[in-house]
Parts: sequence; structure tokens; C-alpha cells
Amino acid sequence: MEKKIYTPGILQYIPFFYVIWSDDLVSASEVNVVEKAIEKDPTLNKAEKVILHSWLQVDNPPKNEEFKNWKQTISNSGTKLIEGVTYPLTTFSQKVVCHYHDTCPFNDQLKDIEINLGIQPNHYNHLFEVEVEHNLSSNSYKAQEVSLILKGKHAPVIDKFQELLKRPIFDWDIHRNKEDFRQIVLNQVKYLAENGYGAMAYPKAYGGTGDMEGYATIFENLMYIDGSLTIKFGVQFGLFGGSIQKLGTKIHHDKYLSDAGKAELLGCFAMTETGHGSNVRGIKTTATYHKESDSIIIHTPGKNDNKEYIGNALHSKIASVFAQLIVNGKNEGVHAILVPLRNKKHELLSGVKVEDNGYKLGLNGVDNGKIWFNQVKVPRQNLLNKYGSIKEDGTYFSEIKNPNKRFFTMLGTLVGGRICVARAGLGGAKMALTIAIKHALKRRQFNDNIKIQEDLLMDYPSHQLRLTPLVASAFVYHATLDKMMEIYCNDNQPDKRKVETQVAGLKSIITWYANDTIQECREACGGKGYLLENRIADLKGDVDIFTTFEGDNNVLLQLAAKGVLSDFKSEFNSAGFSSVLKLLSQQLSDKLATVNPLYSNKVDKEHLYNPKFHKHAFDYRTRRLTYTLAMRIRDYIKKGVPTYQAFLKVQTHLLALGKAYSIELAYNTYFEFTETIKDERNKELFQKLGTLYGLYEIRKDASWYLEQGYIGSTKSKAIRQRVERLCTELRPHINVLVEGFGIPEDCITAPIAN
Repeated sequence: MEKKIYTPGILQYIPFFYVIWSDDLVSASEVNVVEKAIEKDPTLNKAEKVILHSWLQVDNPPKNEEFKNWKQTISNSGTKLIEGVTYPLTTFSQKVVCHYHDTCPFNDQLKDIEINLGIQPNHYNHLFEVEVEHNLSSNSYKAQEVSLILKGKHAPVIDKFQELLKRPIFDWDIHRNKEDFRQIVLNQVKYLAENGYGAMAYPKAYGGTGDMEGYATIFENLMYIDGSLTIKFGVQFGLFGGSIQKLGTKIHHDKYLSDAGKAELLGCFAMTETGHGSNVRGIKTTATYHKESDSIIIHTPGKNDNKEYIGNALHSKIASVFAQLIVNGKNEGVHAILVPLRNKKHELLSGVKVEDNGYKLGLNGVDNGKIWFNQVKVPRQNLLNKYGSIKEDGTYFSEIKNPNKRFFTMLGTLVGGRICVARAGLGGAKMALTIAIKHALKRRQFNDNIKIQEDLLMDYPSHQLRLTPLVASAFVYHATLDKMMEIYCNDNQPDKRKVETQVAGLKSIITWYANDTIQECREACGGKGYLLENRIADLKGDVDIFTTFEGDNNVLLQLAAKGVLSDFKSEFNSAGFSSVLKLLSQQLSDKLATVNPLYSNKVDKEHLYNPKFHKHAFDYRTRRLTYTLAMRIRDYIKKGVPTYQAFLKVQTHLLALGKAYSIELAYNTYFEFTETIKDERNKELFQKLGTLYGLYEIRKDASWYLEQGYIGSTKSKAIRQRVERLCTELRPHINVLVEGFGIPEDCITAPIAN
């Protein structure tokens, strides 16, 4: 076949035309993009433009002979595809020109085509039969810088803690006997306490530093060692010790808190009951005040009213028991009472029964158990009485007169636990992503050219698409949880109802994200991901329960949605609902404006990558779901349907609102975080991750946006292409990003990651 020589102007477009036609990407809108670029291109003469336009006829595509000439010209140039550059196809095309001619300028018109068509550069080597140069670009980012940005003000605390994790006591191993495993975890917890980390969130007077924010960061880092250690640590110092700190008063702090922080007094947090699960207000355990003996009698009234799934139950000497407090025959609602379980010889006390929950899907280093109480008598002073007390004369007193408000205020003090569970789930996801991606950067598989080395898993577009958005989400959720803990710990904001609503939703979407991510990583590692030695299997079993404890996710999302409906101010009952609607009417018009058709089909890069678009999309979804939900409930109530039944009828709507609100909150929080990054290069990288998160979440809910007419089919397709394109653009930096999580090398023990 005679070799055909193309002019520089035409030659620079040939790789683009070859990709476009070979991928069957040509549509009217895409042809329009290329034609506009050709018309604007000052490097082309009139004759060259005519030829190029002739190759863009959808009903008269280039002949096969022409197609073969294109491929031969490209292959004979010996040009390599460099994966690390921002615009790989444009750079590649210019180098092809450089090979055949003396001129090789960088043409911005080609760059615009590459951007606006969202062309994926990964497999040009297969189309063109050229080599890929895997060297990172000169603009590569540094993992240490990324890690420092994520750590923020907590860097000194995290770095010091990670040094401690290098001790042999924290070496990871496979444990399958729960008794042995529990003892190892108990020893690790005591070791952490000896080094001051148990009391970390407590006041200085009780051995701590008052650093609840720092405590949350080390909670995540514990997941890099083991999930069981993380949870037992959280039960002992966060739930048990935290209940004394947050719900007790000085008498309890002085007597118990220091010993709890040192792990010299092991305790548990006995809230959940077999028959009532997430319904804390409906628990049946009673705490009846007996005036004659000035004591409180703890009792399990029925077969399924026992405490269930109580972490630390077998190792504990004492429990924070949540029960219905009955004083002078009146039920004053749920309160916490400290109830001794065992004596110094670790024998169960009279009236106390404890059973082992046995083996679980994961977390088998945590001693979960069931607890029954049979008329167990404790002193009146054992009532944790910050929000309600029994006075010496035997009468009940609380400064919070409204029982509902008192109940939610009490639970609001424990919001920190939900943040920590989300942090632990995030830690598990980060570990799984690190293992899966490091594996994908070494593991090679498939290639149709025996002369060329097999492709890395990470170079496959499908592999990028399944893992890269999950990495972006990890960055978003990290920054969001940092901010939530900062707000929660701000004593200048004593009313925690707003942050409780926020955390309820975030805990749900983040722990679900963690489970989905770990499963995706397991599959992305194939059979290797199924081996215990590679850690993902244990991460999967351990993190699974995070969607359930500290509040079932479906229940928490409804709590978040109700918080949105009431604007964090009103409780829901039929009498107060009209005021809620009045409040909503101030924020929302009676009819949400129809989206402009031009907007719903706007597909240019500047628009789709613009945070204003993402914010508007998330805000629109939250507002519309809020408005339509409120109207549905109002209509039910107008018909005489009881409020409780009205909410049951809109339960799935509540869940949708809770999720939408939480995603919007995460995106906005992360965007504000990126604005604080001083280094412009790193700021651009973090913002690109935010863009990927925003488009990925919009894409996941594309059906809703399409139903509402907010986006058209063209825009939906463009968003999909943009998500894929961003994954490709981040490919050269993916190792930096997972190393930027800051997981100590000593903790990444999975053989496939090393």
C-alpha cells in the first residue's frame, strides 16, 4: 500500500478522527464540537478545512482505506503515549506531527476537542499499537503534602500516635479463636490507656487533654490496625467513659472517670435491648427509685427486654445502663445509671446475668454480650444526673421541663460516637482502597499484542471508574467529618440539635459508602482480595455492622429528614405542623420554578466542572424533596390521618430527603475546606476531587434529575463522560492520593499491596 503523506494541519487531527470513528462516538452534537474547533483553528488553510469537514459526515464516513492510512501513519511515527500529561491525546497528536514535519506547536483547538468530547485516552495504545510511557509528569503531586492537608491541625497528634502504632503489640495477624482474640485486643486497649490515649477526650483533671477532635482522628487510625481494637477502644473510653463525662456530674467524674481513662475500671454502655433496637425511648428496663433505702432498683421486666449486643460485656466491672426512671410512681423517661456487674474477682454480682453473643460476621475481638437484671439495687447517687436528678427528699428534678427535649438533649451529648463510627468506617474504606489501588498499580492482565507488556489493572477505564470516585469520596468525607467534630466540640454552641441532624445523615451515607467501597475493592482484587492475609475480608466483616450500631442508618436518615423539615426548631406533632409549613413557605416558593431548557442541556466543561452547578443541583434536589414532602404530609393531616401514620406513608420520601441533604452537606463542607488550601497546585487537585464527587453523585441520582427535567438526556450523557474523563485525569496521581491518606507503611501488611 502506498504511503500517504498528510500536511501538518491535517495530520494533527488524524489521531482524533481515528479515535472518534473507532469508538462510534460520532453524534450530531459531537460533530458540532469538532467542526467548531476546525473553523476556529488558525493553523489550518481553507483546503485543509474542506478535507477535515468531509471526514465528519455521519452518513458518509471515511472509507476503510483512509482509515488504514490513518492507523499506519500513527503507528509508523513511533510516538509514545505519555499518561502523566493533562491532555494526552493532544500531546500525542502534536508529537506525531513532529515526527513527520519540522513544526510541532501545541494546538489549543485540539485540547478543546479532547475536553469537550470527554475522550478517554487509556487505550490509544491498543488503537494505535503504540507504547504507553508510565512516567509521572513533572507536575506530579507529593503524598506528604496531600497528607498534611488532610491532617490539618491534627498532624502532631496523628504523627505521634502513628509512632506508637509501630510497637510489636499492634502487629496484625489472623485470629480465629474469639477468646484469644479478645485477650489480645484487651491488652492493646490497656496499652493505649497506659500511654494516655484512653483519657484523651477527658478534662485535664482526669488525665486527659480535652481533645475530642484529636480523639476522633486516632479512632480512624486504629482501623489501620484492627476493627475490633477500634470498637473496644470506643466502647471503653468513648461510650462508657463518655457517658460518665457527658451525662454525669462532678461526683461521678471524681469517682470513675480517671480509672475509666486508665482502663483500670472496665465498663460497658448498656442501651440497646433485644426487643427494641433503635427505639431507645421505648426500652423496657426499669430503674425504680426506692425511697426507704434511698436506692434505685434496676430490673429487666420481660424475656426480650434484656440488653443486647453490649460491647465489653464480658470484661466489664460496671455498666452505664439506660432505663426508664420511675420516681414516686411516675415515669420520668430514659436515664443512665451506673450499675456494678462484677466484684474484684470478676464474679457476677447477685441479680446480674450475662451471656456471650458468640461469633459474629466480624469484630470477634470484641466481647459482645446480653445482660439481664433481676431487682439489682444501686445507690441513688449512681444516677448520671446532669439532666435529671433525684433529690435527697426523694423527688425528681430537671432544669429541662419538657421530657422530649430532655431526652433528645441527653442523646445529643453522644453525637460524638456517631462521628467516630463514621470515621472508623472511613478508615476501613481508605485501607481497602489503598490495598486495591496499590495492587492495581502492579497487577497486569490482558493485551491483544504479544509484543507489548500486559496492561496494568489501573490503566483499564472500568477499573478507574470503579475506584477513583471512591477515592474522591474519601477525601470529601474526611474533611466533612473533621468539620462536624469541630462544630460538635464548640462549647459556644451548646444547642447540639442542628449538628445531631447533620451527623445522623452523614453517619448513614458514610458507613454505607464504606461498605460499598470495601466490597468494590474486594472484587477489584479478584481472588487475592478474598484471602484473609490481604486484610480486605476482615475489613468487610468488621465494617458491615457500622450501618447498624450507633443508630440504624435508615432510622438516622429519617431523623435527618425530620430535622430538615422542621428547620431544626420544631418537634413533629399534628399541633405543631402548621408552623413548620409556615417556615417552609418562607424558604420555598409555592411552585419551584421550571428549569430553563437551555440550562438542562448545557454540557460545556466550564459549566459541568463549575461548583455553582453542583451546589445548585444538590440544593435544588434538597429543596424540592423538602417542599413536596411537606405538602404530602400536610395533605394527609388535612384528611385526618394521624401524624405518625402520615409519616409512615412518606417514609421512602423521608429517606430520599435525608440522603440528599447529607450529600449536599458533605459537598458544601468540602468545598469550603478546599478554599482554605493555600498552595494553588494542591488546591486544584483537591478541587478536582470535589468536582468528581459532585458529578459522580449527580450521576448516581440521574434518574431523579431526569424525572424532574433538571437535566436532559444530553446533559446526563455528558456528565457520565465527564466522570470517566476525570477518573482518567486523576490516574497519574492515584498512588499519591491513596498514600495521601497517611496510612503508616507498617500498617499496610497486605502482600498484594507491597
